[in-house]
Amino acid sequence: MKKADVKPNSIVSAKSEEELTKPFLGKVEKIYENSAMLAIIDFDQEDETAVGDLNKKIVVNFKNLKSAPKRKLKEIEALANSDVKVEKITPTKKASAQADSTTEKKSK
Repeated sequence: MKKADVKPNSIVSAKSEEELTKPFLGKVEKIYENSAMLAIIDFDQEDETAVGDLNKKIVVNFKNLKSAPKRKLKEIEALANSDVKVEKITPTKKASAQADSTTEKKSK
């Protein structure tokens, strides 16, 4: 891939010649003269330890980048747009009683 084709926040397919054994998808965070810093967003399970060691970031030469497959982009967009619902948990009677007894002990 050429430098002109790489845009910040775009998702690209990449391979690393040293750190990771399988191709992966990354989001372009920063562009350098001959490479780009990627946030690793989709990778093979075999590389899970290496990705953790890299803190999900890697610098890759432009020659090792290519456009991400459209089917993978759809999967990632679906995950990014999934709804997460957060509900407040109401305390149970036992938890309320424990909280009251803790407050009483502190006031004495």
